[in-house]
Amino acid sequence: MTHADDVTWMERAIELSRKCPPAEGAFSVGAIIVGADGEELAHGYSRETDAHVHAEESALAKLPANDPRLAGATLYSTLEPCSERKSRPLTCTQLILRSPIRRVVIAWREPSLLVADCVGVETLRAEGVDVLELPELIDQARRVNAHLLE
Repeated sequence: MTHADDVTWMERAIELSRKCPPAEGAFSVGAIIVGADGEELAHGYSRETDAHVHAEESALAKLPANDPRLAGATLYSTLEPCSERKSRPLTCTQLILRSPIRRVVIAWREPSLLVADCVGVETLRAEGVDVLELPELIDQARRVNAHLLE
């Protein structure tokens, strides 16, 4: 994937995040899983299927865990994957690490607003996942979450 491809997919993920029903105390996040061939495999957004589902969790749930395309796939998420969670037994960081995905692209890191110290990026990198941040898209991703950040 080129940097331009990464930006294009992240812009699409930001569009998905706008579909999230707004919630007090929860970020609106979009996620897309893209195969090595550049084709979208799945997408999801926060609160897509229930009040507690996260974007990455929703996208991953749409594919079989043993889907061979996941090994070369990239997961795009508008926000750093969660590393702490009360509503589910596994965090999004853990779900990614249980998958064969080894490349994650994010727009921005989770601020300490809801979780004091999110370590999704650090945990993924420590386990050999390539994590790319796209700081040029932070403002677009943050605007979707203005209801929490103001």
